[in-house]
Amino acid sequence: MKKLSKKSAALLVAGLVTCGLLAGCGGGDKKDAPKDGGKAAAKTLVFGCQMYADGGIDPSAQTNTAWNCSRFGVGQTLFRFDDNVKPVPQLAESATPSDGNKTWTFKLKKGIKFSNGTEMTATKVKEYLDWIREAGKKGSTRPQQFLDFEAVVTADDAAGTVTIKSKKAYPNMAASLADPSMVILDVKGSKDMKNGAIGTGPYMVKSFKNQVGYEMVANPHYWNGKVPYDQVKIMFMGDASAKANALRAGQIDLAENIMNVADLKALQGDKKFTVQIAPGTRCGFSWMNMKQGRPLANKALRQAVLKAIDYKTICKSNTIGGLYTPGPSVIPSSLGYGFDKLKNPYEYDPEGAKKILDEAGIKDTNGDGIRELNGQNIQLRYISYANRLLNDFSDAHTQYLKAVGIGVKSEYGSSDDQWSKLVAGDYDFNNNNWNSMIAGAPTVYMGNWYSKAEANYCGFKSDTYDKAYEELLTTMDTKRYAELMQTLQQTLIDEAAVLVDGYYNSCIIYNNDKVGSAHMYPLDYYWITDEIKPAGAK
Repeated sequence: MKKLSKKSAALLVAGLVTCGLLAGCGGGDKKDAPKDGGKAAAKTLVFGCQMYADGGIDPSAQTNTAWNCSRFGVGQTLFRFDDNVKPVPQLAESATPSDGNKTWTFKLKKGIKFSNGTEMTATKVKEYLDWIREAGKKGSTRPQQFLDFEAVVTADDAAGTVTIKSKKAYPNMAASLADPSMVILDVKGSKDMKNGAIGTGPYMVKSFKNQVGYEMVANPHYWNGKVPYDQVKIMFMGDASAKANALRAGQIDLAENIMNVADLKALQGDKKFTVQIAPGTRCGFSWMNMKQGRPLANKALRQAVLKAIDYKTICKSNTIGGLYTPGPSVIPSSLGYGFDKLKNPYEYDPEGAKKILDEAGIKDTNGDGIRELNGQNIQLRYISYANRLLNDFSDAHTQYLKAVGIGVKSEYGSSDDQWSKLVAGDYDFNNNNWNSMIAGAPTVYMGNWYSKAEANYCGFKSDTYDKAYEELLTTMDTKRYAELMQTLQQTLIDEAAVLVDGYYNSCIIYNNDKVGSAHMYPLDYYWITDEIKPAGAK
């Protein structure tokens, strides 16, 4: 099949928007015209977004499907994160620790029902928490990061409480249970968990079209006031300019994360649109596969990689356009955690990179421009996908590395391709973009490099790192936590363990004629919420 140009792809998507899932949602829509002698037209929101994990919303399948369930307005958690990344009550009204933080009692809000009309009782909450831990064993969500397998959950329907007893202390279980994998769903009532899960959110699934999107309708039993829209149509869009083009054409009302710099600047300068940017908690970085037998198990090669790349120039380029802030750590500079005290020995120095390689015996002996390691040309496989400018970073990295004699082969696909190859260890570089404040703190995120963690997909092992991380898991002292975080970051830098793109700020863009208000949170778990209201709504 001939590959479409970006322009053709964008036009094709626009055609699909007009003729497919979103037919009848734009201006002059007869379908939504008043009926029955002047009955008010249905309020419809059309949302354009990137497709992750084929659009599935089963929280047990993988991290992205759990996030979809929350982002699409289907599932909600006992607590959620506010603008300061602090857990605040959502389905629960309080969380009370006891027994040295090994026991937590959650008092549920009264009168909450699932979208099928079933009451959200303490028993229903227990059913979900038990189910996600069991079902999660078959997927890659790893719910045990937030609620351990051995924890015992008991329900008291009369008191409206759920009590969780664990053998380990949780500094803040309210934050742990605010992760999207912990959305409270009606397990028994969800006949199609993959694309039709039953939750407590403002919207419920009406229909799903593979690779196209969802038709959602208002939850008739919603607990938190009137649902702003009668229906929400979610349209999957992957092309860099497709969302911007659809916004300008009036085919969608709201979009997340437009990453083409020219498009974003044009929308910011157009009074017809509002561009809301949230302070970033995300870090773009490439895993480096350090498992035995892989080229990047060689520390000298990793050191040369980091020295060979001009991160500041890339982030200021016309392609990236300042959407990322450069930095050497996996924790964004805006979050603190001792960032200003970190020492980076890998500032851009291509001659220094060549010297490291030469001294390690990694040389180009046959004059073909590519250095050899263990007698073979270095040819590193770079896995990436288009969202959040990751392919642009990968392209730039590849050019810088080739300039010092490191061969790189790019393999770009979908986010699912990236994830499956990461889990399988089938890569040398694997570029992605992670939220560093999972569960409101970096603890879970930093577990990606803990040698005993299932999420350590890169084979990194450091006794210094492991010792500090194990203490991080148990400390209740905030000052000590910050000290340990600094140690963890510096260890990753010293070991040349991660290729960092930079720190990304999320954004949401809407048409002011269609949308009156919307809100983007630092933790981008929440896209379609009851805070998004039609223009003119009170």
